[in-house]
Amino acid sequence: MDAREVSLLSLYDCQRQGVWSDAILKKRLASAGLDSRDGALATQLCFGVLQNRLLLDFYLSYFSERPLKRMEGKVVEALRLGAYQMLFLDKIPHSAAVNCSAGLTRKHCKNPRAVGMVNGILRSLERNLDSLPAIPQEDAAGYLSIRYSHPEWLVKVFLSMMDSSETAKLLEANNGHPPITAMTNTTRVTVEELAEILEGEGVQTQPHPWLENALILSKTGSLEQLSAFQKGLFYIQDPASKLAVLALDPKPGMRVLDCCAAPGGKSFGAAIQMENRGEVVSCDLSPHKKKLIQDGADRLGLGSVAPMTADGKVHRVEWGNAFERVLVDAPCSGLGVIRKKPDIRYKDPASLERLPEVQRAILDNAARYVKPGGVMVYSTCTILRRENEDVAQTFLAHHPEFRAERFCLPECVGDARTGMLTLWPHRQGTDGFFICKLRKEG
Repeated sequence: MDAREVSLLSLYDCQRQGVWSDAILKKRLASAGLDSRDGALATQLCFGVLQNRLLLDFYLSYFSERPLKRMEGKVVEALRLGAYQMLFLDKIPHSAAVNCSAGLTRKHCKNPRAVGMVNGILRSLERNLDSLPAIPQEDAAGYLSIRYSHPEWLVKVFLSMMDSSETAKLLEANNGHPPITAMTNTTRVTVEELAEILEGEGVQTQPHPWLENALILSKTGSLEQLSAFQKGLFYIQDPASKLAVLALDPKPGMRVLDCCAAPGGKSFGAAIQMENRGEVVSCDLSPHKKKLIQDGADRLGLGSVAPMTADGKVHRVEWGNAFERVLVDAPCSGLGVIRKKPDIRYKDPASLERLPEVQRAILDNAARYVKPGGVMVYSTCTILRRENEDVAQTFLAHHPEFRAERFCLPECVGDARTGMLTLWPHRQGTDGFFICKLRKEG
């Protein structure tokens, strides 16, 4: 099984089973046993098709007499793979893209006539690459939806928050490739020492432009195979998540609660900031995720992290007023991490309706765990106001014992003078992320 076949089957599984692309692709790659080069190509093809699916379908539909929705699922994915390679990848000959898609169709599709159809559509596309049909521009939302392959409902939400020019910049950023950022485990090594060790392993590093003790990595190969990773000298985290920990401001010796912790990055960041002195109770609903947190803490040597299986909505009497710091990184729509999970954009918006209710329930419950004078940080990896500012403002309206408090961040990131800040991929270069710092009156 080669890279294109892994991509085809992963894309088909995403559509048919409704599973996330990163999870199914990881399983497919492990099963196929591809080397790092082919694994990287399979990932690029799979993610590239998902990032550009609506645009690919727009062009394919123009050259097809038969609607895509009436075709067999694997036929459609073979067409998308071929079109993506011709439209977006310079190093793959167009003839190879067409022939590979036709071959995949022959191997995996039931209709014997589908091979000729795939070949014909992709050959027509190839002949017209210099004169592709124009995307209608009469309606801004419709144009941006096709051009950047985001559902129209989501584009309209963004247009309600910013003008069309900035919306285009956000959508373009969502289709980009986020840098890999390593956070230094300063309980074991300095950032300068880490850079030297990684460079010795063939990894290219550069200091993060505005975040201390962070390195941007390239040419990493398999991160998990690096001795620096195995020795627990760093962990991978988006800078936005680290900023939530900075807003929380945990100190050595404190007792900290991370209510929705998996996979554990914020818990690790808090423990490191506390010099591994104190306790970070790191909770998640799933026993499997509890093990992930424990494995990460063990690798990093963070004995102060105490993973637990717990439901953030269910009150625990013994935790009443017990923590100086509480972090609520609530379940959310995830629409701030489209760069990393491109298929999140295709979520059914109806499935997101109850999220603010869940977020408010967790926040209300967690508030009871904060010591008087202590701090609670509410964060999400989405940029939807209904899950962010609206939830925080509703909480404050019902909890007069709390107030939003300004927190300090690097100057180039933005001003959190209101105690709330939204980060954007196209502005700060981070995940889309919301942070709100709440102080409980003492």
